[in-house]
Amino acid sequence: MSRYLRADRTSAVPKNAAVRGEPAVATGPDSVVYVVDDDESIRRSLARNMRAAGLTVETFSSAQAFLAHDLPDRVACLVLDVRLPGASGLDLQNALLEANRAMPTIFITGFGDVPMSVQAMKGGAIAFLQKPFDENELLSAVERALARGRQARAERAERLIIQRRFDTLTRREREVLELVVAGLLNKQIAFNLGAAEKTVKIHRGRVMHKMQVESVADLVRMTQRIGIEPSKTS
Repeated sequence: MSRYLRADRTSAVPKNAAVRGEPAVATGPDSVVYVVDDDESIRRSLARNMRAAGLTVETFSSAQAFLAHDLPDRVACLVLDVRLPGASGLDLQNALLEANRAMPTIFITGFGDVPMSVQAMKGGAIAFLQKPFDENELLSAVERALARGRQARAERAERLIIQRRFDTLTRREREVLELVVAGLLNKQIAFNLGAAEKTVKIHRGRVMHKMQVESVADLVRMTQRIGIEPSKTS
């Protein structure tokens, strides 16, 4: 085992998991851990031990190599060394953020300091681990990172569904929706739009049907997910 890991690997496994042959970390075929470290022995050690815990792992020797990799649409997290040849781990974190490819990240380093860790955490890092670190601590951080990745993936999928429903609305239906989520009654919406109350009721019904909601509260929560603000009224 690498000098950068300590603790018996079996200690990371829950008591009954070893009996059942289950992985130490909850994972699945849809998830992957990317390890970026310029030390080959560390990459091998991390990959070996995380695979033993049931994780799918891919390793890279530099930030440039990782950025050149075609990332599939999977739940993923990044185990990233701070000091790398060329672009640093923090540079890679920033590049991913700017490219809208950010993923939950766990930094590992033998040369960290407080400002460095603060910068990493501000960039959304899950953990900042000093070498040598406990394997259990790393596996726990990876599990948290993948859980966050799954949550983010589910939220993106939900927003996409809502946006697709919203895109089916006509211009007038969107105007009605914005006034409905602002809390206006049908007669107030009719006054604001210069329309008949009966017409507003029809549009409102179509909005609720197309958005697939049964209550105004559900409609409000749904529109908030895609950044739709209530219409300002006089």
